[in-house]
Amino acid sequence: MPPLRGPDRPVGSGTASPLRFGYGTNGLTDLRLDDALALLADLGYDGVGLTLDHMHLDPLADGLAARTRRVAARLDALGLGVTVETGARYVLDPRRKHGPSLLDPDPEDRARRTDLLLRAVGVAADLGAHAVHCFSGVTPSGTDEDTAWKRLAESLTPVLDAAATAGVPLAVEPEPGHLLSTLADFHTLRRTLGDPEPLGLTLDIGHCQCLEPLPPADCVRAAAPWLRHVQIEDMRRGVHEHLPFGDGEIDFPPVLEALAATGYQGLTVVELPRHSHAGPHHAERSLPFLRRAAPAPLPRTSRSGEPSATH
Repeated sequence: MPPLRGPDRPVGSGTASPLRFGYGTNGLTDLRLDDALALLADLGYDGVGLTLDHMHLDPLADGLAARTRRVAARLDALGLGVTVETGARYVLDPRRKHGPSLLDPDPEDRARRTDLLLRAVGVAADLGAHAVHCFSGVTPSGTDEDTAWKRLAESLTPVLDAAATAGVPLAVEPEPGHLLSTLADFHTLRRTLGDPEPLGLTLDIGHCQCLEPLPPADCVRAAAPWLRHVQIEDMRRGVHEHLPFGDGEIDFPPVLEALAATGYQGLTVVELPRHSHAGPHHAERSLPFLRRAAPAPLPRTSRSGEPSATH
């Protein structure tokens, strides 16, 4: 078990955090989806960040609706919540990582990415997901910033319309190296689009440590009004490398305390996409770490306002 930075918090009966923890399937790509879901339920996770990819609910293969219904039934049987994630590396193009993007010069290529997000919104609605995650993409060579922002806004508009109809928030993630890479960039997009109600934020705690000017706990507080999805892992300043807990520099108890204080109700999903070769191991050790780092719940009180007895 990696050591916590900050005060140690014991794990035990009655100490469950108000936060709800999940694990991303992009860190379990060597497992069949059904096996991955069973593993997370057995370990005690509250939910899953489900990346739509060829090995886990392929969004482009035939029979998507029927396959989604089967996954929905499985999630329900296991008692797992879900957020739909769209960060599969080669789901649209076998030669270009995360290609095509919402920023590509070719409008037909941009439309392919938009179509993937529309499919993700439909899947999320059928699964009862908390949100659909997405990101902007890297600004193509030779594209000026104003043009890139215009393409992003135009590409996301139909997705936001679909999200509003489905009642599923679209949670855009600031990603290092992308056009939209910081919290400030998220607000640029929000203002450009006229602050649409379905537009929310995915906050990656490691990315905060990597490049935001504020400490991660302060980022959580600043992001709170727009927060719809949270990803979490360890990371070092200035290095975009997702690390297992304890291998980076983040002091997690203040971060999770800040997150709990916001009243955030979605999933906080472990994001270790480069550790899939040892996915079950990292899933097993990550949840106890997070539970130890999370704030203890407030004691339950009786109707008289006195603390209730525990048994």
